[in-house]
Amino acid sequence: MSAPAAPEPSRRRDNPRLGIAMMILVSLIFAFQDGISRHLAMNYHVITVVTVRFWVFAAITIVWAVSRGGGLARVARSAHPWTQIARGVLLVAEIWITVIAFVKLGLIATHSIFAVYPLLVAALARPLLGEYVGWRRGLAILAGLVGVLIILRPGLHVFDPAAIYPLIGASMFAVYALLTRKVGRDDSAETTFFYTGVVGAAFSTLAVPFFWTPIEGWQDWAWMGTLCLTAVAGHFLLIKTYEVAEASVVQPFAYFQLVFIGILGVFLFGEKLDGWTIFGTGVILAAGIYTLLRQRRLGAHPPSPEDG
Repeated sequence: MSAPAAPEPSRRRDNPRLGIAMMILVSLIFAFQDGISRHLAMNYHVITVVTVRFWVFAAITIVWAVSRGGGLARVARSAHPWTQIARGVLLVAEIWITVIAFVKLGLIATHSIFAVYPLLVAALARPLLGEYVGWRRGLAILAGLVGVLIILRPGLHVFDPAAIYPLIGASMFAVYALLTRKVGRDDSAETTFFYTGVVGAAFSTLAVPFFWTPIEGWQDWAWMGTLCLTAVAGHFLLIKTYEVAEASVVQPFAYFQLVFIGILGVFLFGEKLDGWTIFGTGVILAAGIYTLLRQRRLGAHPPSPEDG
């Protein structure tokens, strides 16, 4: 394959304020999506819920692509087809694992641990994208991991094996976010959106015959429809967010999802917040905010090997 063409100027903008606002909105949409997913997964198999969601997602993306100039051939043309496929598969697997965690641990506990993923994005930005990450931000990443240990408190209480689910999910989503950023350098948001829906649906369909549970009642179908709409809106907006701002700038604002999840968990699912969880989450949040501030400073002053 020949080298990809340089990205169009209009496709690669540097607008951190817009990116931050979009990430906060993404966080709100994903919080509602997670609450609906937990509700449905308490009665239906996780893979059933996720597959129906991706069927609708894929249908919308295909119809939308056909209606635009050039049709499917244009939208499906990618400078990184295998990376696009890999990120689509990774997203589906991550959703399976995370929704299982919602049921086993609850929304608040899952997201308190999952909150480490923006720091994992910063940690993996250099090996995957070549973005500079210095020692100061390295310490912030370690502080975030300490926050996870505070939440889990190994040795102070019986470790819940289910805690491994959000840890795995956070790692997978961090890689997915960085792959999204990588393909966004050359592929349009439309192409990335198309691969997200179609690859996700295809991969999930391979598994669903073994785990299908029929969805009953108009109420659950209404919730399923809402879940599908939030999935499409959230992921398209996330792709656009990475187009307008650097991943390391907008990612800390994904922590707003913790606030939205806390409200949903307490008031809709009767979950409780304990002091250790709040403290550990605060450590992770502080590390993320520091990472953001550090990135802003380095944006004004190019980093040196001694900087971070």
